[in-house]
Amino acid sequence: MKHIALTVLAAAAVVSMARGAFAQTPDPHGMKVFTDQKCSLCHSIAGKGNAKGALDAVGAKLKPEEIRKWIITPAEMTAAAKATRKPAMKAYANLPKADLDALVAYLASLKGK
Repeated sequence: MKHIALTVLAAAAVVSMARGAFAQTPDPHGMKVFTDQKCSLCHSIAGKGNAKGALDAVGAKLKPEEIRKWIITPAEMTAAAKATRKPAMKAYANLPKADLDALVAYLASLKGK
């Protein structure tokens, strides 16, 4: 009985790790939007960009809808979070929907270590 329980636990751990690996696969379109919009002037991912605005674990801290709000209405989110970082984040409300969705998916996939 112990052997069966250990096997089930091991299988669950493998499935959990595999699911996490798939969830963290970066969206290539979202990565391109991040680069094209020059987000790394104020933010960094994996040590590339401005270290003061590290986003490596943003997907573990914020829900996708919160990330979307930070992108399109940063002044509102800054006030809600009582953030004091300067300069204030620029709004990207005019991004095409496909680009915005890809950027949100990419940032949401960043779960840190």
